[in-house]
Amino acid sequence: MKKTATRLLIIIFLAVMIIFTVYPVLYTILGSFKTNLELQGGGKFFPSEWHFSNYVDAFQKAQFLKFTWNSLYLSGLTMLFSLITSSMAAYVIARHNFTGKKVLLAAYLSVMFVALGPITLFPQYMLMNDLGLTGNLLGLALVLTGGQASNIFLTIGFIKTVPKELDESAIMDGAGYFKIYMSLILPLIRPILGVVALFSFRLAWNDYITSLVFSISNQSIKTLTVAVVGLRYSANAAAELHIMTAGASIAIIPIIIVYIFANRQFINGLTAGAVKG
Repeated sequence: MKKTATRLLIIIFLAVMIIFTVYPVLYTILGSFKTNLELQGGGKFFPSEWHFSNYVDAFQKAQFLKFTWNSLYLSGLTMLFSLITSSMAAYVIARHNFTGKKVLLAAYLSVMFVALGPITLFPQYMLMNDLGLTGNLLGLALVLTGGQASNIFLTIGFIKTVPKELDESAIMDGAGYFKIYMSLILPLIRPILGVVALFSFRLAWNDYITSLVFSISNQSIKTLTVAVVGLRYSANAAAELHIMTAGASIAIIPIIIVYIFANRQFINGLTAGAVKG
């Protein structure tokens, strides 16, 4: 009886959490097919008529196709940089001892647990400006990659589950550190690399503040998130609410698709290290 009551409470709690999580997403997606008048008046949960032309207006009038490409390009670059830097840094930290290793780990931890983003944004911008990278998505991707210390710790934990004897055997066969990293470590840590890829892609896709600052000097690199929020505060916001919800849906749907297809890889990556460790 006690188990049944506990299970019922868990189911109720999960159902409530799902409602609060899914409802805003569904409301936004369904709202993207409504007319501007229907959106402003509240109306029913489902649109009275399905207006697919809202997406045509979003791509043509608001240029969301261009901003969507910017977001995809930025997210792809950030994901690639994160995979390279996280795996390399984690391999060195997990497998080798060097002077200042504990200090470096402490610094990574401070970045993880302290919200340094707003504090470090200005010096990061100035650094990219000195390098001539403030007017393109490459500089923005580098900045977003630098703020993902948690990916390094995830990868460190996974690499530690790989037996060191494999490294020693490869060294005896004449392999160097880089060859071990490329031929041995990377194939064995693919599950956690999938998690890192998902985390970094989501971070870059949803980023607003950093993308906004970097796009001030060059509006052509504006991302979809910045464009949607910018439309909200434009002079024609009241008349373009249907375009805004269509743009928000365009920003939501790719992430949902990525999670649906990468869900199994994501779970395997997080649980495999925990089981092996």
